Amino acid sequence: MEYKKNDLLTVTIEDMGHDGEGIGKVDGYTVFVKDTVIGDKVQAKIMKAKKNYGYARLVEIMEPSKDRVEPRCAYARQCGGCQIQALSYEKQLAYKQQKIENNLIRIGGFQKEEIPMQPIIGMEDPYHYRNKAQFPVGCDKEGHLIAGFYAGRTHSIISNRKCYLGVEVNEQILNLVLAHMEAYDIPAYDETTGKGLVRHVLIRYGFQSKEIMVCLVVNGSRIPGAEDLIAKLREIPGMTSISLNINREKTNVILGRKGKLLWGQEYITDTIGPIAYQISPQSFYQVNPVQTEILYQTAIDYAGLTGKETVIDAYCGIGTIGLIAAKKAGKVIGVELNKDAVKDARINAKENKITNAAFYQGDAGRFMVEMAAKGEKADVVFMDPPRAGSDERFLSSVVKLSPKKVIYISCNPETLARDLKYLTKHHYKVEKIQPVDMFPFCDHCETVCELVRK
Repeated sequence: MEYKKNDLLTVTIEDMGHDGEGIGKVDGYTVFVKDTVIGDKVQAKIMKAKKNYGYARLVEIMEPSKDRVEPRCAYARQCGGCQIQALSYEKQLAYKQQKIENNLIRIGGFQKEEIPMQPIIGMEDPYHYRNKAQFPVGCDKEGHLIAGFYAGRTHSIISNRKCYLGVEVNEQILNLVLAHMEAYDIPAYDETTGKGLVRHVLIRYGFQSKEIMVCLVVNGSRIPGAEDLIAKLREIPGMTSISLNINREKTNVILGRKGKLLWGQEYITDTIGPIAYQISPQSFYQVNPVQTEILYQTAIDYAGLTGKETVIDAYCGIGTIGLIAAKKAGKVIGVELNKDAVKDARINAKENKITNAAFYQGDAGRFMVEMAAKGEKADVVFMDPPRAGSDERFLSSVVKLSPKKVIYISCNPETLARDLKYLTKHHYKVEKIQPVDMFPFCDHCETVCELVRK
């Protein structure tokens, strides 16, 4: 049976796609329906029809799934920040675990029984876990200033200053910033015209240090009444850094290249396990500190360090995992392309009095090939690639260097499955796979894998 645009269907949701959308079948025709969960029986209207599948909009939930819950946030359906808030937390964890397994079978070519999967580690309290928030600022149809999050797949702002995933102080900061903009007639940036001043409010919070950073992303170089705004923000306990980030480009990249400190210091500090890190507005830093500690501890445990090993931390960023490993290894070599991150990693090593870790700017794959050519060895390689995963050139350089263990930290089950397929064809065996839920209510999932050379 073939369907066309605007057809109404009744469909039972049997699965969820990689963006958390519901999937059901009607007479063999596959329908993707956003805002539905496994077990829902719904009426949906086709918005886009292809030959064998279509995308539909939820019209009515006829029979809710037993796993459906009322989201705590009133904007959960419109907002693009969360995808699966209507699913019970227990079921979210099961969905993520299943997603990793399905990818390993479908893309990685593994048999179900040969996947050494550990039960996913969830959070005791899955709310207010994010230490970073970036709120776009704009205007509603009546011209009132708003801040919030983008609606799914668009750049229209859903006005919401109280996000249940972020820390509670965010709301207070946004209220102050927007009240200041109203008092001084400061216009929000308009993406279509490129006019206006304030683009985003970036807030970072140290879970251990309780330090707060506020960075206003502006299409200019100053903010009217800055002294007044600083005085108000400074009354918030823990305020440590207030800065401007200058972004005059017509782009959807949030941060510009130039920063300007208004008050305090240029960074805040936070700790993961035994290591303190300096975090600047630009730094990449894991957004869920509670689960990051579990994720990194798992990676370190899998590496089985005894104090003698040479460890390579590829894609090392600001040295997050390398510095934790340095406490237990002989020496750590971190390699990272981003030169600001390398600078931060070196500062973090010095601040933590770690002398057995060195950080280099460059391509980690090339670095390992050169090591192998010189006959140098590494015992463990930690790799924590971006969402696009690794590439064959990098993986082949790991194989050339042939460490005893590869510890792969992944934020994307699809690219993980693809990369594990390559490594298992080239003398490595997957020993353990541990999923960790870093993003409750969102469809992403992190995984740590231990691979051992055969």
